[in-house]
Amino acid sequence: MDIKVVKFGGSSLANAKQFEKVAAIIKAEESRKYVVASAPGKRFSDDIKVTDMFYKCFELAVAKKSIDETFANIIDRYNEIISDLNIDFSLDEEFEKIKMAVLHRASRDYVASRGEYLNSMILAAYIGYDFVDAENCIFFDEKGMLDIEKTNKVLSETLIQHSRAVIPGFYGCNEDGTIKTFSRGGSDITGSIVARAIQADIYENWTDVSGMLMADPRIVENPKVISTITYNELRELAYMGATVMHEDAIFPVKISNIPINIRNTNAPEDAGTMIVPSTDMLGANVITGIAGKKGFSIINIEKDMMNSEIGFGRRVLEVLENHKVCFEHLPSSIDTMSVVIGTCELRSTKYEMVAEIAKVVDADRVTVEDGIALIAVVGRGMVKAKGTASRVFEAIANNGINIKMIDQGSSERNIIVGVEENDYAGALRAIYNEFVK
Repeated sequence: MDIKVVKFGGSSLANAKQFEKVAAIIKAEESRKYVVASAPGKRFSDDIKVTDMFYKCFELAVAKKSIDETFANIIDRYNEIISDLNIDFSLDEEFEKIKMAVLHRASRDYVASRGEYLNSMILAAYIGYDFVDAENCIFFDEKGMLDIEKTNKVLSETLIQHSRAVIPGFYGCNEDGTIKTFSRGGSDITGSIVARAIQADIYENWTDVSGMLMADPRIVENPKVISTITYNELRELAYMGATVMHEDAIFPVKISNIPINIRNTNAPEDAGTMIVPSTDMLGANVITGIAGKKGFSIINIEKDMMNSEIGFGRRVLEVLENHKVCFEHLPSSIDTMSVVIGTCELRSTKYEMVAEIAKVVDADRVTVEDGIALIAVVGRGMVKAKGTASRVFEAIANNGINIKMIDQGSSERNIIVGVEENDYAGALRAIYNEFVK
């Protein structure tokens, strides 16, 4: 029988009604044996996530202010879920233990992790699964990085003892025994780790959307859902922020070639998006998706005959390294070199860096353009489709938009263009309309 690991996000476990949907999904297939749960998310737009309430408790305790009201609200959230589910279960001892820990200066990570911990205990009791604490089987090394091999060994040995289990997402254990959390959205990573440890046939990531969209719905009206996307394509789009799951969740399952299925808790009949190691299947469109973001600057360096000057690029990049600044792209020509950098990284050292670059390479001219947005057009179908780049450029030009930068990866699976931030939405819509009928 196939084994599925299923992860449910905060919106999927926000209240008892959502718990009932989750339980129905789990019980609909015998193969859904291992469940990763998030903390309760928002029940409505102005609601507060439980994790944010725990963060507030921590901050109040550090400031030596009363946590009573905020902690009481946390208790009410969980007790309301338990009551509405009509189960014989109590978290009173856990509440007392956690409150004492907060008051006695427990770490910020410990406090934040309790949202997943408590929610997973409720879910396990509700669906009749074992509860397996991530603290005992997900480990971080002395540098605070996930110890993936130790984790995989211990987690495998642990889960094989449980035919069905609920594991809280978002956290694990440091070498010194203290709790450490992943970054926000880290329950996705936990799900991926569990899928690898149990050698699952598929990792289902349940959220509040029916898969990954081809473009930002805030800019493009009713964009299509991506039916199938490869790990590499997802990484390209995730780099621009277009993803419905934590981008680091790819790596554990990639090791074992386990596919991920993005599904909608509120529309379980929808097929969602399949994220796969590779595929020869081409979609109806040449491109898989479009994503972008604002907030970039371009340092333009001009010097005659720079192409014949050995070490020119290295000297430019050494200036960035000395200022601890990362670059995004390096488009260049014979006598010009451009360095694309996040504007936020450039602000405090902008003029100093420009002066240093001009000096170390004896540049004819160095200028900086701010207010740049980058748009990535990604698709495995682009490799075999002639004229894709020209279609991208023509679509943008036909909408009266000037392209400030062009960069294409050697894989030919992505084209990145830079435009002024004011033109960002128009350029993205133009590209989408060109390729998606």
